[in-house]
Amino acid sequence: QIQRALRSLSVPLERLHIMKGHMMQDMCKGLSRQMHTQAKVRMLPTYICSTPNGTEKGNFLVVELCQNQVRTLLVTLYGDGNMSPQMMYKIFDMPEGIMQGEGEALFDFIAQCVSQFLAETITSDTNTSEERLPLGFVFPFSCRQTQLDKAELLSWSKGFSCSGVVGKDVVQLLQSAINKQELCHVDVVALMNDTVGTMMTCSMEGRPCEVAVVADKGSNCCFMAEAYLVETTEETSGRMCVNTEWGCFGDDGTLNDIFTPYDECVDEESSNPGEKRFEKMVGSLYLGEIVRHALIALTAEKALFTGTDVAVLKEKGVFTIQHILEIINNEDGIADVRRVLELLGLQPSERDCGRVQQVCRAVVGRAATLYATGLAAILSYMCQTREMETLMVNVGVEGELYTGYPRFEEILQSVSRLLAPECMATLLPSRDGSGRGAAMVTAVALRLAAQRREVNKVLAPLRLTHADLEKVQALMRQEMERGLSKETNATASVRMLPTYVSHTPDGTERGDFLALDLGGTNFRVLVVHVTEEGISMASEIYVIPAAIMQGTGERLFDHIIDCIIDFQVKQNLMTQTLPLGFTFSFPCQQVGLDKALLLTWTKGFTASGCVGQDVVQLLRQAAQRKQHSGLQVVALLNDTVGTMMSCGYDDPKCEIGLIVGTGTNACYMEEMRNVGTVEGDKGRMCINMEWGAFGDNGCLDHIFTHFDKVVDETTINPGKQRFEKLISGMYLGEIVRQILMVMTEKQLLFQGRPCPKLQTKNIFQTKFLSTIELNGLALRQIRAILKELELDASFEDSVLMREVCQTVSLRAAQLCAAGLAAVVEKMRENRGLDQLSVTVGVDGTLYKLHPCFSHNLQKTLKDLAPNCNVSFLLSEDGSGKGAALVAAVAHRAAN
Repeated sequence: QIQRALRSLSVPLERLHIMKGHMMQDMCKGLSRQMHTQAKVRMLPTYICSTPNGTEKGNFLVVELCQNQVRTLLVTLYGDGNMSPQMMYKIFDMPEGIMQGEGEALFDFIAQCVSQFLAETITSDTNTSEERLPLGFVFPFSCRQTQLDKAELLSWSKGFSCSGVVGKDVVQLLQSAINKQELCHVDVVALMNDTVGTMMTCSMEGRPCEVAVVADKGSNCCFMAEAYLVETTEETSGRMCVNTEWGCFGDDGTLNDIFTPYDECVDEESSNPGEKRFEKMVGSLYLGEIVRHALIALTAEKALFTGTDVAVLKEKGVFTIQHILEIINNEDGIADVRRVLELLGLQPSERDCGRVQQVCRAVVGRAATLYATGLAAILSYMCQTREMETLMVNVGVEGELYTGYPRFEEILQSVSRLLAPECMATLLPSRDGSGRGAAMVTAVALRLAAQRREVNKVLAPLRLTHADLEKVQALMRQEMERGLSKETNATASVRMLPTYVSHTPDGTERGDFLALDLGGTNFRVLVVHVTEEGISMASEIYVIPAAIMQGTGERLFDHIIDCIIDFQVKQNLMTQTLPLGFTFSFPCQQVGLDKALLLTWTKGFTASGCVGQDVVQLLRQAAQRKQHSGLQVVALLNDTVGTMMSCGYDDPKCEIGLIVGTGTNACYMEEMRNVGTVEGDKGRMCINMEWGAFGDNGCLDHIFTHFDKVVDETTINPGKQRFEKLISGMYLGEIVRQILMVMTEKQLLFQGRPCPKLQTKNIFQTKFLSTIELNGLALRQIRAILKELELDASFEDSVLMREVCQTVSLRAAQLCAAGLAAVVEKMRENRGLDQLSVTVGVDGTLYKLHPCFSHNLQKTLKDLAPNCNVSFLLSEDGSGKGAALVAAVAHRAAN
């Protein structure tokens, strides 16, 4: 019988693996927005998002509600790494009956303790009496927290049942009671349970502690989870401490097969049968009871205490954890076991003593093993969600089972290693319970609040209101009108250049066309086949050597013709004369569809003898020099127009082109009657806005921040393309770098350590901004990106850097939307419509690759132009396919 009893109390390894899996599933459920109401492991957010960094300083008051006492502490931190906090504390015993009385009486008593403690510890000559005293409240009951200082009590436990508290905000109750004591300088800043307090206490030693296990009368565990996984809160960046409330694990029946008859008896006799099943197998409040029921059963089976009086075992609660610990901690013989049992009123034989000791060891050993299984589930979950091969982590441990049973630590360590071999946990004993930790939570909360105020101050100029954006929209509209008018065109910052493209594709275009695309160091030649089935293309990329980019115009255009001939030979097109569209992404003044004067070179080109010349003519002359007669150039366009045309083939409603990449620009179909710079007023014409220069006349100076000015001054064209410098990919990384430098200077980043690498121009490329803002990107990955840049960032630094990137890219998207809103509203008014339906063809890496840019742009546009229904279509090869389509539309019109 005794062997059978011991076997029922030992859980085999494969069963522990299954249990660990169940717990991990329940944890995921507890964190999920849809499922959390069904989870037994509650996974309550604590709103603690940071562990101490050692810079915290000041006086902090702590009140801890314990089993039958109130502990008050005053902790002074010196900002020296928290190595030697000064602590004063006092313990008050609770009066009889207060734990079951009225809630108000309990909180009044706690406030009186605080008042008395402060009167004794703070003399009038210390400066503390004047300054505000932040208070951290350790409240070891299950609460639903919605902020660090807002928590509703879900249920009492541990013998408490005060009326009028469940469902109320506990912080508010304490603050009201404190105010009644006229302690108006004491603010309740943070509430936490004892488990969280333990984790923060163990974080003091200059190394973060990210898990805490409490093995006491009750049982619980908390850990730092990736914040985006805590779906029950709005927090998405960084980490948040989650209070698992794992005592209820198994209430859905998953532990039934390891629940022994002794556990059943304990559960039935408890005040909450069927609830907290896991806690009842491991909490020190219940272990004595499990042993008592095991002894009763074994006595009934005549395996123990035969022929002696065991009436004492019928009394609930006679066998306590203290008795158990005395019985199992004495290795040398059974004299102590006999003494304990005789004190209880039993008359054990020598065999009884040995067997009772075996039962006690089995019950406590099982509890330690189950703790280890729970811990293994937490560690594996952390390792998986952080996407790490191995996890190294510190675990704070506290409670009478841990301190009272020497083998507890060894079992916790070895069994959790067996179940989670990928995790290396270092156990840290909690000195001084949760009091110090509560002071740390409070101190960290204040440090973060002060930091938040400073961060907001730095970022405030970049955060645009709806009114700011409406003003930008109105200014853009004003500049558009000035650019279209013959009288003011010369001085307008938005040039509004006519393109002589007067139709978008209607789908009847047919034939083969050539396209050229020159916009940088690479140059493409394409042949585009437009059939009823759709469009197919073949293309080749040619390099333009620096010597040719910076040589004479003749050499440049000769090189281009050589490339065209090479392509036509390879594609077997030498015998045909195909209409050609030329995408030329440099500023031009167009005087006809196939006639455009180069205004200025950009992007590193300086070929001589081209500026002021007709680009199409330069190409035709080169063809003559090379005796290449089969070249029929019908249209010259820029990439923005190409984008609109290539999307227009797929969607006839596409009448706007937008580019947001390295640079930014837009074009749209304007009514001819409004284009003062071209004769005639029938029909429409596509206008190339060249909106990157919007604001070059100073009209956007109110939007420009200190950071933008610094970035502008270091570019090759200071004072030019001002709008583009707020929006396009080429500049956003630099704006971010300038902000980070200021933040480091203000000691908001890198703990104020100087960071020489940040002084390097252009270290943040735009793809870095895109990556860092990916939703759900683990902080570990952000840190890895920053490590590549030789920036040694903490988790808090990473969270802050992500916020800076988000602020800069959001502003870029909003400004782009304000510009677009001016365009669609003008088109709507031009056409006399209440509601305009239009499509924008878009290209550019920032729009296509950044995870939030397109969403932010579309959302802002809806707000600013509610009467326009705007769809967005991603362009497939605007400059190639678009050029061919301009040629095709021109060819269709000519024939």
